[in-house]
Amino acid sequence: MDLIAPLDALFLLAESREHPMHVGSLQLFEPPEDAGPDYLRDFRETLLADNTVRPTFSKRPATWLGAPQLAWTQDDEVDLDYHVRRSALPAPGRLDQLLDHTSTLHSALLDRHHPMWEMHFIEGLADGRFALYSKMHHALIDGVSAQRIMQRTLTTDPFTTEVVAPWNLPRKERTPRPARPAPGWFSALSSASSSAAALLKATRTGLLEQQLTLPFEAPRTLFNAPIGGARKCAVRSWSLERLKQVKKATGTTLNDVVLAMSAGALRAYLVEHNALPDKPLIAMVPVSLRDEDDTDTQGVKVAALLCNLGTDIEDPAQRLRAVSDSMRRNKRVYQGLGPLQTLAVSGAVVSPMAAMLLPGFASMTAPPFNIVISNVPGPRESLYWNGARLDAVFPLSIPMDSQAVNITLTSHADNLDFGLVGCRRTLPDLHRLLDHLEDSLSALEDATL
Repeated sequence: MDLIAPLDALFLLAESREHPMHVGSLQLFEPPEDAGPDYLRDFRETLLADNTVRPTFSKRPATWLGAPQLAWTQDDEVDLDYHVRRSALPAPGRLDQLLDHTSTLHSALLDRHHPMWEMHFIEGLADGRFALYSKMHHALIDGVSAQRIMQRTLTTDPFTTEVVAPWNLPRKERTPRPARPAPGWFSALSSASSSAAALLKATRTGLLEQQLTLPFEAPRTLFNAPIGGARKCAVRSWSLERLKQVKKATGTTLNDVVLAMSAGALRAYLVEHNALPDKPLIAMVPVSLRDEDDTDTQGVKVAALLCNLGTDIEDPAQRLRAVSDSMRRNKRVYQGLGPLQTLAVSGAVVSPMAAMLLPGFASMTAPPFNIVISNVPGPRESLYWNGARLDAVFPLSIPMDSQAVNITLTSHADNLDFGLVGCRRTLPDLHRLLDHLEDSLSALEDATL
């Protein structure tokens, strides 16, 4: 048995019927032109024929020292027929029926007596496409890595007949790195001292001088309440070029435009419910700290920032400037820090998320932030699986207590695919946020182009 890492164990410990802790995705595929009526059934059977299962897809929690969250055990024989399922929508096969089905699947807990993942092929869509809903427990993998696994099953060749199973991906060959001489004790001590000094400077600059947006400054909204276990999913794609035009016209970044677009939608939704607070909403945003021309692959240059969404500002152009200024100021705090300092400061910013996993904590304190908005880079070319073209990839993440809605998006070819997941009880009209996202982007275009 292998011990479970402390952070991974936290996702197991925090899981309950009200708080499923898996990440998922909904992919839409266009079958090849020569696909017959048994295409999807044969596709599934071909996948199931590959019964070599890598460790990530064969391990499950084991009871060790009386606790089921301390160690992993490996299943020698994984029941692939259980994990890979096939279903069909009833007529007429509308997209809203697919989303209802997906919401039900995303609400259900993964069975800990099996390796904690599932794949669901769904046919019956009126336009002839089929869907693949997949989910994996967050203790096994994060959302970005899960998406990359699914992408590695795909190819740019629409005519290839080779079918790659996600549970048996070919191993990547790692490029050996030249060994670095171990530093002497004096240089190690000097490095530790400078690291501590840099971290202290960053903390003083960011926290004491208020350049860094702080946790628990967010107002309480209808999004920030204890949640139930039933989920609601909403998805839509937008042309990447539309957001790029706003970016070019305003001198901001693509992520700034995504955040301002989301901010406008959240503001409109709260106005619609007579629940807009006077203070601006705060989003937690995972971001890369690399410049566009930074090709260095060494080191950690990713941070989690808290962004002022400017939801108290009515004008969309001014709101975009507020978002851009907030992101720029918060990124500045991290400049000049090494990987360890970046992780330390970033960890201090988002550490309240761990407390939000504790039962009852959300109702006892103000939210550390109002929402998580994550933009995950995806493939820029068209991809295929068994001849079927991938049309869309909608990431589906995890709402938590005091975080009743999550917005995650990924780029795919010429589109941005948004996946919204919310508590069904708190946000029964979650789909309205999609309309508000379109209205918000249109307002940005009108104000800036």
